[in-house]
Amino acid sequence: MMKKRKLGIIGGSGLYKMEGFKKTKWKKIKTPWGKPSDEILIAKYDDEEICFIPRHSRGHKINPTNINFRANIDAMKQLGITDIISVSAVGSLKENLEPGKFVIVDQFIDRTFSRIKTFFDEEIVAHVSMAHPTSNGLMNSCEEAIKKEKIEYQRDGTYVVMEGPQFSTLAESNLYRSWKADVIGMTNMPEAKLAREAEIRYASVSMVTDYDCWHPDHENVDVQQVIKVLLGNAVKAKNMIKNLIENFENHIDPMDPTNNCLDVAIITAKEKRTQKTKDKLNTVAGRVLNK
Repeated sequence: MMKKRKLGIIGGSGLYKMEGFKKTKWKKIKTPWGKPSDEILIAKYDDEEICFIPRHSRGHKINPTNINFRANIDAMKQLGITDIISVSAVGSLKENLEPGKFVIVDQFIDRTFSRIKTFFDEEIVAHVSMAHPTSNGLMNSCEEAIKKEKIEYQRDGTYVVMEGPQFSTLAESNLYRSWKADVIGMTNMPEAKLAREAEIRYASVSMVTDYDCWHPDHENVDVQQVIKVLLGNAVKAKNMIKNLIENFENHIDPMDPTNNCLDVAIITAKEKRTQKTKDKLNTVAGRVLNK
């Protein structure tokens, strides 16, 4: 028997709040990993409760490297979230992915190097599989929601996650293009890895704001240019999210690798796991650690 699914949205650049929802309240959540990016918006739409967090905080105050990804995911799990849709602004690495287009990402290349990427960094060690980092059922849900809005999109694509906050050099941009990657951004790692460790299904919708600097017309990626496209994308994203709330219950993948992935991931001997660490990991991994 699968527990009731509950949708969480992590909003990226341009997506800081949600309009058109009933009974909205911003809730402060404490986690063992520190403070999340912001309070979490709990809202109702179509009698379905969802949770939303702006990953850069309202007003865009948090640099990508300084996002407390662990606190964000832990807070979502505390609120009963089973499925996360990440919405992010990205640069395009392909001619046919023009500004305004959405990409339903299915793979990542993690090029970040200044972030803590696991909940299991002290005493209890776990190795989860990331071969297929996004949930097929949720991707189907995103596709249906995007089609309903008649948004131009691509199903499947590889997202290069760079450290930032600076944009790429031309040599880096050309390197990522040679890898056949589709888009580049700064925020989906370690977010996707931590969602997997917390056994929360994850899907990523990338909204293209510009061509990365490989493109002769975009050699100097300009924040003002990006913001203009962002605002248009944010309106489309909010409509997409409403469609998602209506349809995500219809897209269940019983074979999703996230479901119960911790059953085969924890390698530390039971007698070596202290209560202190088990308590810290309780929200994320209590299901397996308290057996």
